[in-house]
Amino acid sequence: MKHARTFRRWFAALSLMAMTLIASGCSDKLIVLDPKGPVGAQQRDLIYISTALCLIVVVPVLILTAIIVWRYRERASHKAAYEPEWEHNTKLETIWWGIPIVIIAILGFVTVKYTHILEPSRPLASAAQQKPLTIQVTSLDWKWLFYYPEQGIATVNYVQFPEDKPIKFVLTSDAPMNSFWIPQLGGQIYTMSGMAMTLNLQADEPGDYFGSGANFSGKDFAKMRFTARATSQAQFDEWVAGVKSKEPALTEEGYKQLATPGVSEVRSFSSFPKGLFEQTVTKYAASHRHGGTPAQSNDGGHAGHGQSNPNPTKGDGGSTAGSKKNEGSNGHVGQH
Repeated sequence: MKHARTFRRWFAALSLMAMTLIASGCSDKLIVLDPKGPVGAQQRDLIYISTALCLIVVVPVLILTAIIVWRYRERASHKAAYEPEWEHNTKLETIWWGIPIVIIAILGFVTVKYTHILEPSRPLASAAQQKPLTIQVTSLDWKWLFYYPEQGIATVNYVQFPEDKPIKFVLTSDAPMNSFWIPQLGGQIYTMSGMAMTLNLQADEPGDYFGSGANFSGKDFAKMRFTARATSQAQFDEWVAGVKSKEPALTEEGYKQLATPGVSEVRSFSSFPKGLFEQTVTKYAASHRHGGTPAQSNDGGHAGHGQSNPNPTKGDGGSTAGSKKNEGSNGHVGQH
C-alpha cells in the first residue's frame, strides 16, 4: 500500500513536469502575446496585468491548500493544537477580505481604462497625423471579401496595407454572424448582417499576419482564414496597380457566386459594382434594426469606379445609426 502511494505521488509530479514541457513547446503559437501593432500591444499589457493580479490570489491559495492538507492530515504523531471553540481572528479576516477587495478595485480601474482606450471605433492616435486607409470587409460562407473603396479593387481571403498607417476596417456580414480577428494586430470584432461595425488597427512593421474567423459558422468555418500583409507604401501602391491592370472585375453575378456557401482560394478583382458593400448592409436592415434605424444606402458611395466613399451609411465609421449604438456593446474585449 505504501509503495502504491509513493508511485502515485511520483506519477503526479512527473505528469505536471510533462505538461509544463508540452506547454512550453507551444510558446511560438501564442501570437497574441507577440503583437505587431499598438492595439495588440495594449491588449497584451492588459492580459499581463490581469494575469498578475489574479496570480496574487491564486498562488497563495494553492500554496496554502497544500500546506493545510499536509499539516492537518491524519497521522499517529499528530501534535496540532485542538481548539474547538476558536471562531475568529481579526488579523486573518483583514487579510483574506482586504487583499481581494484591493485586487478587485485595481481590476475595476484597469478594466474601465482599457475599455475606453480599446473601444474599436475609436480612431488611433496616428490617425491625427495621416488619413486612415479604409477597407470594407464582408464575411461570407466561408470566406472573407475585402473592398478597397479608395483604390477601387477587391480581394478574397487576402488583405494588404501599408505599415505604420492606421487602417479603418468597416465590417458587415452576408452570412451567419462571424468574428474578424488578426491576433497580432488586435482583438476580434463581430460581423453581423444589417450592421456596419468599425475596427481601427495598425501594423508597426512589415510582415504576413494570420487572420481568421473566430466564430463558429458552419461546416467549413475552420477554413475561414486569410493573410494580412503589411508592406511599405511603395509596395502597396505597386500591388494595387498590378491588381487593377491584371485582374478581372467583380460583377454582381460574380458576387452571387462568391456568396454561395463554400471555400475559396485567394482572389483579386480590379473593380467591383457600385454600392455593393452598402447593398449588403442595407438588404438586411429592414428585417432587424438592432435597436436603431436601418442603414440608408448612399449612392455617392464608391463601387470600384474611382469615387471614394468608405462610409456605407451615416454615422461613425460607416455604421448605421443602429450599429453606432451597438458598437460599444459588440466591440468589447471581444474586439479589442
